[in-house]
Amino acid sequence: MDMEIGDKSIRKQGERAEETKRNIAESAAKLFTARGYDAVTMREIAKDAGCSHTTIYLYFKDKEVLLEQLAIPPLQSLETLLLSIQGHEEWSTVDKLKEKSRQFLRFCLSHKSMVAVILGVKSVRVDEQDPEGDVNKLRNRIFAYLTEGIEHIVPAANEQERIDQSRVYFFMLYGMVFTYMNSEEKLEPLLERILPILDKAIEILLAGMLHKRDSSQLVTAVKPETQQDKKQGKREKLEKQEKQEKQDKKQDKKRKDKKSKKQEDK
Repeated sequence: MDMEIGDKSIRKQGERAEETKRNIAESAAKLFTARGYDAVTMREIAKDAGCSHTTIYLYFKDKEVLLEQLAIPPLQSLETLLLSIQGHEEWSTVDKLKEKSRQFLRFCLSHKSMVAVILGVKSVRVDEQDPEGDVNKLRNRIFAYLTEGIEHIVPAANEQERIDQSRVYFFMLYGMVFTYMNSEEKLEPLLERILPILDKAIEILLAGMLHKRDSSQLVTAVKPETQQDKKQGKREKLEKQEKQEKQDKKQDKKRKDKKSKKQEDK
C-alpha cells in the first residue's frame, strides 16, 4: 500500500513538473512573439508561467535552451516531411517543388502563433553553410530542401545567381505566409482556396527565371557579333567614302583635262 502511495506521489510530481515545463515554454513562446526574443528576460517568462524566477532554471538554463525546446521539434517534423517528398522518384522536379512549398505554407499557417519564433528568432542568413546552433542548422537545411528544385529547373551561371534565385523564391513563399498569417478563416478551407494560387505563383516564377536565363544567354551570344558587325560596318563605310573620293578626283581630273584640251584647240 505504501509503495502504491509512493508511486502515485512520484507520478503526480512528474506530471506537475511536465505541466510547469509546458507552461514555461508556452509563456516563452507568447512573450518572444509579442516582444521579441532579446527584450524578454527569464524572470518575466517565469512570472508569466506562474513559477518563481529560480524554478525556471531547474527546467531551462537560459533562453537559448528555451528557443531550442520551442523550435527544434516542429522543425524536425517539417524536415522529415520535406525529405519524404524528395523521395518520390516518380514525381517531376516541378511537382516536388510545388508540394514542398504547399507543405511549408501549411506548416506556417498551422503554427501561426509560433512561426516567428520557430523560423525567425536568432536566425542567420539562410545560405550560410555552417551556422552555429542546432536551430539554425535545421532552418538552413530546410531552406536547402525547399530551394534545390529551383537549382535543378533553372541552373544558375554562378553561385551568386543561385543564391539570388533561391531568395526570390523564398520571398514569394514568405509573402504568401505572412499575407494569410492573421486570417481568421479555418485552415483547411483557407488552404483549399490559396494552394492553387501558390502553384500558379511558382509556375510564373519559374517561367520568369527561365525567360531571364534564355534572354541573358541570347544577349551573351549576340553581343560580340553585334560589336563585330559595327566595326565591319564602319570599315565598309570608310572604304566606300575613300572609293567615292577617288572617283570624284578622277572625274575632276577628266573635266580639267577636257577643258585644257579645248583651250589648246582654240
